[in-house]
Amino acid sequence: MMVRFTLLDTIVLVAYLAALVGIGLLVSYRRRKEEDQFLAGRTFGWFNVGLSIFGTNIGPSFLIASASAAYATGMVTANFEWLAWLFLLLLAMVFAPHYLHMQLGTMPQFVRRRFGNGPAEFVSWYALLSTVILWLGGTSYAGGKLLSQIMDWPLWTSVVALTALATFLTVVGGLAVVIVTDTFQSILMLAGAGLLTLFGLRAAGGLGAVIENVEPDRWTLFRPASDPDYPWHAIVLGYPVLGIWFWCTDQTIVQRVLGARDLRQGQQGAQFAAFLKILTPFFFMLPGFVCFVLYPDLDDPDKAFTTMISRHLPFGMLGLMIAVLIAALISTVDSGLNSFSTVFTLDIYQRKWRPMATPRELKVTGRVVTVAIAVCSVFIALSMETVGKNLFDLMQSIIAYFAPPIAAVFLIGILWRRATAKAALATLLGGSTLCLGIGLMDFMNLPGEGFWPHFLLTSFLLFAWLCLVMIGVSLLTQNAPEEETLPSFRETYARQGRSPAQVWIGWAILAAIMAAIYLVFN
Repeated sequence: MMVRFTLLDTIVLVAYLAALVGIGLLVSYRRRKEEDQFLAGRTFGWFNVGLSIFGTNIGPSFLIASASAAYATGMVTANFEWLAWLFLLLLAMVFAPHYLHMQLGTMPQFVRRRFGNGPAEFVSWYALLSTVILWLGGTSYAGGKLLSQIMDWPLWTSVVALTALATFLTVVGGLAVVIVTDTFQSILMLAGAGLLTLFGLRAAGGLGAVIENVEPDRWTLFRPASDPDYPWHAIVLGYPVLGIWFWCTDQTIVQRVLGARDLRQGQQGAQFAAFLKILTPFFFMLPGFVCFVLYPDLDDPDKAFTTMISRHLPFGMLGLMIAVLIAALISTVDSGLNSFSTVFTLDIYQRKWRPMATPRELKVTGRVVTVAIAVCSVFIALSMETVGKNLFDLMQSIIAYFAPPIAAVFLIGILWRRATAKAALATLLGGSTLCLGIGLMDFMNLPGEGFWPHFLLTSFLLFAWLCLVMIGVSLLTQNAPEEETLPSFRETYARQGRSPAQVWIGWAILAAIMAAIYLVFN
């Protein structure tokens, strides 16, 4: 579905690329003497933290998948956006106080402090694997697919071009450039998606016409238990497993909070991201509903987004939407690249191989690792074309099988002091083997089509089993001397010198808004 670019479109796109590269180079120059490639000196406030979390989450797969899911199944997939606030709340008020009190740089460092070296070694490699598959390979594939649909380029050309630009920005300035450019690109993505929604609604005759021409059951957030796509109990039980892993333990998301200048800024940044998540179904799913009204016979729901931008945007706006696509990919891929290099450099290279490495050496190593893993991610992205799932289900089901062991170990490790290192190691080793093995069989339709339950239900059952394993082994074993006992939450907040009362008011307001949204849509 190639679109015809005008001179104005080209000018808009070139202006965006020039602005993006200029911002990256400016930030890199201003911080050229800073050796902290990975946490940007812990200097960022809530505004940058929140927009960086938001921009990291809104990748090109999100642009395609949101419109595609709305076109194919309706509003039910908005649960993945509107339930996220609960887990951003958990990150801000439960996990972040411990993370920032311990002055962590990576998630494996938390596991090392809490459970010792064995579990931390495993989490380091597991984090690298999940980052390269989900954040790098999956995002590059989605971005390349969308750009190839729009420009009629080969998939490999699109993937290579987009990954190269993201790699450049990551190499020149580390997390500082990533966060600042994420802020710029998040604003651009919201503006671009909002304009696409407005033009689409105008073509469809307004919001009232869209609501009237879409079946009522497509607007509901919770569907009957018999629904084959997203039964209500699968979402209620399974999404929390994905949410704990994604929002509270994944290096790529949590690293933004770790870069905040203090606990209050980190908490308010997560809260700001949660408020922004209110907008995403309206901005990114409505074009899918509009496309369903205007073009109900598309052969592939994944083409809903490109259909809208190719047929309903005026000249000049096409260049802007290509810029939005590139922004979506870069804000996610550069975050993944920075997170990968952070974990590898600090938890593997420095700790195991070069404990006396200078900050300068670590900075150079991080850059080399960034380039190397970017090349690998291109091949992983191209291999995803052979997986027979739509894009939304593909990304969510991959997360569903990665999440249970990490979610169980972190959640119980945070909440229960009696949890032991042996229990953590048993849960990680046995759980990852079990989860990834079942995930592989599900993707390969083994032993047969329909054998496995919905991937969200499977994820919940695996998580519940691993929690029982973690608790059971802990009761049968003793805490090792190298395990660090976490302080109580009251002690943690007292040491940070901050009262969370004002932050809780913001969460109360957000809870009221979300309750109203769920009442309206159900």
